[in-house]
Amino acid sequence: MFGNDRPGYIIQLIFKVSQHIRDELIIRSLIEYFDCGNIYKDKDMVTYRVQKFSDIDNKIMPFFSKHRIGGVKYLDYLDWCKAVELVKNKDHLTEGGLAQLRNIKAVMNLARYNS
Repeated sequence: MFGNDRPGYIIQLIFKVSQHIRDELIIRSLIEYFDCGNIYKDKDMVTYRVQKFSDIDNKIMPFFSKHRIGGVKYLDYLDWCKAVELVKNKDHLTEGGLAQLRNIKAVMNLARYNS
């Protein structure tokens, strides 16, 4: 989640979707659909990954704003949107903004489900 905007810290937002390798064609279709991102394979998994901030802000976020995610993953999405806004507004360059990003990261994804 964390580019090189502050000495000692890397702030990088990443959108990724991973599936079993049998679903590789579906995951590959995301590159064409969103016109961005890359595919990575690891053992029996394939992952679609977008790191470029403008692609996240202009392609990924509008899609999920229009097509709402269901279930508990929606909470992760809302947290991720907060992180995107912090970076977009350059709040991540302040100590307070950096602390907010740390707090967001601490509760996202598996951390949310393991507590």
